[in-house]
Amino acid sequence: MKAETFFSDQDHGDIEKAISEVETQTAGELAVMVVDQSDSYPEAQIFAGIIFGTGSSLAITELFFNESLWAFLPLAVVGGILFGVVSRYVPFVIRLMGSGQRMETKVKERALQAFYEKGLYKTKDDTGVLFFISLLEHRVWVLADSGIYGKISQAELQEYAQLVALGIKQGTVVTMLCQEIRRIGEVLTQHFPIKDNDTNELSNKVIVG
Repeated sequence: MKAETFFSDQDHGDIEKAISEVETQTAGELAVMVVDQSDSYPEAQIFAGIIFGTGSSLAITELFFNESLWAFLPLAVVGGILFGVVSRYVPFVIRLMGSGQRMETKVKERALQAFYEKGLYKTKDDTGVLFFISLLEHRVWVLADSGIYGKISQAELQEYAQLVALGIKQGTVVTMLCQEIRRIGEVLTQHFPIKDNDTNELSNKVIVG
């Protein structure tokens, strides 16, 4: 999955519409960002190279080289390097070999980085909210500015994120994302109702990282 092509034109329109609807009711400012992945996970590539390189080398040595150690060793080295490089382009393998906790941490760190890189912290009332989607990891983080955290905890925000992440796995991400945007919009409306002088401070278009 690539961030540039993950959402269709129709998907982009549906997401922008959901954000626009919410922002007519609240002073909160919502943004959505999607990236290919939050890290390269070199340790997962190394682990994949060791596992698959060793396994394939054992099989080849047994079949063609009469279990010779001198044949196995160079095959294992070459196979390890080859499978390690190939695994970089196979998201399923990275997810399989990688640490779930490390991926969670990396997605959180990348979301926080994006929040500042894209200037989402610059809203007048500190009411920016970011839905950050990282495709390789099938993970989502929802981050909010300081004005939001006085009313909504990070644990509550992650409840919305988990349902969007489930949508990625089930192939219903747009439906789930728009649903959760509207759900969080209801909460934002209660705590941060729209003001007479409200302006749209953040673009409603999906940010592609």
